[in-house]
Amino acid sequence: MSNQRRKILGVFIAFLVLAVTFNPQARSFLSLPKQQRVSVGDHVSLNLRFPEQMLRQLTVHVPPGSKKVLCLNGSDLSGKIYHLFEGNPMASSPGKATIQLRLFGILPVKNVEVEVLPQTRLVPGGQSVGVLLHSEGVMVVGQSVVQDQEGHKYNPAGEAGVKKGDIILKINGQPVKNDEQVARLVDQTGKEGKTLKFLIKRKNHTFNTLVKPILCRETGRYRVGLYIRDSAAGVGTLSFYDPRTGKYGALGHIITDSDTNQPIDVSDGRIVKAVIQGIQAGRRGQPGEKIGMFINDQSFSGSIEKNTKFGIYGSLNRELKNPLYDEPIPIALADQVKIGPAEMLTVLDGEKMEKFRVEIKRILPQTAPDSKGLIIEVTDPRLLKRTGGIIQGMSGSPLIQGGKLIGAVTHVFINDPTRGYGCLIEWMLMESGGQLNRKIGIRETNGLPDLTINPKPVRQFIITLISFLSGFVFKKLQFWAGILALM
Repeated sequence: MSNQRRKILGVFIAFLVLAVTFNPQARSFLSLPKQQRVSVGDHVSLNLRFPEQMLRQLTVHVPPGSKKVLCLNGSDLSGKIYHLFEGNPMASSPGKATIQLRLFGILPVKNVEVEVLPQTRLVPGGQSVGVLLHSEGVMVVGQSVVQDQEGHKYNPAGEAGVKKGDIILKINGQPVKNDEQVARLVDQTGKEGKTLKFLIKRKNHTFNTLVKPILCRETGRYRVGLYIRDSAAGVGTLSFYDPRTGKYGALGHIITDSDTNQPIDVSDGRIVKAVIQGIQAGRRGQPGEKIGMFINDQSFSGSIEKNTKFGIYGSLNRELKNPLYDEPIPIALADQVKIGPAEMLTVLDGEKMEKFRVEIKRILPQTAPDSKGLIIEVTDPRLLKRTGGIIQGMSGSPLIQGGKLIGAVTHVFINDPTRGYGCLIEWMLMESGGQLNRKIGIRETNGLPDLTINPKPVRQFIITLISFLSGFVFKKLQFWAGILALM
């Protein structure tokens, strides 16, 4: 008989799991986040898709100690209890609070930690910018052989351990800044019959190596067999401007060297105005691009102080205005971004900024900050006809949803130019030195019980939930649950 009971129990549990998995009401409960981050003035929404009878069985308890962090209908919720059908609480001041769902006012079934941040308003970007970036030292982008006077071939730098992607910081103790300086030092040292001492940076460590220059038969100059680069240039899009600090963010992704695919360590650089003169449409397997011209205009320029995986950051020389928005707009934190329609701001002709329709197709779960937090799809017919979707030069184009800045375009899908990735504005602000500073996985719980330590209340809650989810199947499940309880 015990084997039969186990079989019945196994079938019941499997059926219960399937029922809960495919039921939208149950999924709305199981998908409740453990943490929510909102700004002052935003509402905290639990989005439970329960029938009214079920909602009336749930109460929300806000423990004391979070005075004036959350309020409902103008009343402070610290130490209070309210019902879900009364509405969603509003974040009234910065701080942290816990809201606890209780079944029948007694059994705790879910804790949600709420962190309220000061409201941040930014001027959305959308302007095309020319990016002029100078690296720290010079980057090795290739190697070549050097033929001496007798016709023998060598690669002095390669034989000394120098590799493609390395950064040459110093030669003979002298910091190097450009390729002309390196060529001059190599030739001068070779004429003196001496050996070059290179200080090399490879990823996160540095080392010294000795390189013997060779008199090149073809050029008549001493060489070491390296191709190097000291700068990068391209067209991108400004993402945002912070009027409080004068700081900006652009591109949404790190700038890498085109030959080595290595991130460029910034020595100095600047952004300037760019005018778009043409569009090369993208297609499957071949991304398109904006064709732009740099304009040295004092009305718009700025420094480049950081090159990070969330874009480039620096300061603008003058206050920035957006022709499509009279005032700065609020940002949406990661928890507030929704799947659905949004807008992208970018330039296709000259300096004219325009809005285009896109769709947020997916919000990628992130346990650590990353530049690929959103999957977006271009849905605007006019943009699709003109560009084929997302093209090079759109990187950094701001994304706006519900009147809030949610992030920026970062990458295109090579095999589907209508789709691409976006970076959340929350991560971009963290890099710009703003007020946001997310600590992943470190949250206070105020000592309240949660699902993981209350299996019995959760089981009772699920059984009660099923009883309220109308239908013949769920009534039968409740019956079998009662039978199992008597075993």
